[in-house]
Amino acid sequence: MASTEFVPNQAKTEAITAHVIWLTTGLSCEGDSVALTGATNPSLEDIITGAIPGMPRVVVHTTVLAVESGDEFMQAWYDAEAGKLDPFVLVLEGSVPNEKLSGDGYFAAMGVNPDNGQPITTNEWLDRLAPKASAVVAVGTCATYGGIPAMKNNPTGAMGLADYLGWNFKSKAGIPIVNIPGCPAQGDNITETLMYLVFALAGMAPLPELDEALRPKWLFERTAHESCNRAAFYESGNFAKEYGSDHRCLVQLGCKGPVVKCNVPLRGWINGIGGCPNVGGICMACTMPGFPDKYMPFMEEDPNGRLSSNFAKFTYGPVLRWARARSIRTKFDKEPEWRHNRAELTSGYAKRW
Repeated sequence: MASTEFVPNQAKTEAITAHVIWLTTGLSCEGDSVALTGATNPSLEDIITGAIPGMPRVVVHTTVLAVESGDEFMQAWYDAEAGKLDPFVLVLEGSVPNEKLSGDGYFAAMGVNPDNGQPITTNEWLDRLAPKASAVVAVGTCATYGGIPAMKNNPTGAMGLADYLGWNFKSKAGIPIVNIPGCPAQGDNITETLMYLVFALAGMAPLPELDEALRPKWLFERTAHESCNRAAFYESGNFAKEYGSDHRCLVQLGCKGPVVKCNVPLRGWINGIGGCPNVGGICMACTMPGFPDKYMPFMEEDPNGRLSSNFAKFTYGPVLRWARARSIRTKFDKEPEWRHNRAELTSGYAKRW
């Protein structure tokens, strides 16, 4: 009975076409688009080929995948504005410049306005499309919080998407801006969130639960330190002395993992492999709203981290290491005494006749 009910629903949702309008014309390096192509769970191919059962057909309009160019490529943007591609998800990659500061020029644009022959700025595209999108997503730390282009003394007045549209902005489907930070964002975090949103828009999943920084909670609830395979070395006061160390905690080399919301140490980078601390690199806090200014200089230990790590290193850490090593050596690294090749049973098992 369940299967006969599921198949029509599955066919119904698979008949829906959801469009993704991906703006790469924010201020950025387009590293998030590259990261997207490396996703494996789910992969970009899984999404655009309809390999995931029950998922609506997804058409992604982005310079990375497009075979069209010029006016033919831009047509999707005009169609989305005209309501011909509903439902669509608007994705921004790169920070939003403040065009009020650009004078007679402009900082970022894509396409040409046919009425006056002038470039259509990224700001104008956001103004046109965001109110009509079923969901609005910022991908990468530049788009989410401003990132490197928004560093102190930048000339563009760069900001994140929520700074531009407003932190209380909601799409026409009632969904807040969804932030997927990272420099670049982890590929699977991008595809998983997009898949979640498409299922939610099809009525097959609840709206995503977000934290105060508008990040998906299920991806960014834990700190990098809590997910790191080096975390136990911190409590035992065992710290790396050089970059690239195959083990030991990296906090005293400048790792910001204890205060950073990031799942890369747990998820890896591509197909579960890699990720900053997993390969001996420090966490530089690239998923955080205060990146990079609040975490610089990157390769110097934070004063609070130095205090807590030195406390672990010189007080309880050595005691823990000694006690654990002794327990392993004297008890846990040895077999029970009843495992032997003698003609007697010494395990405590009693024969019953």
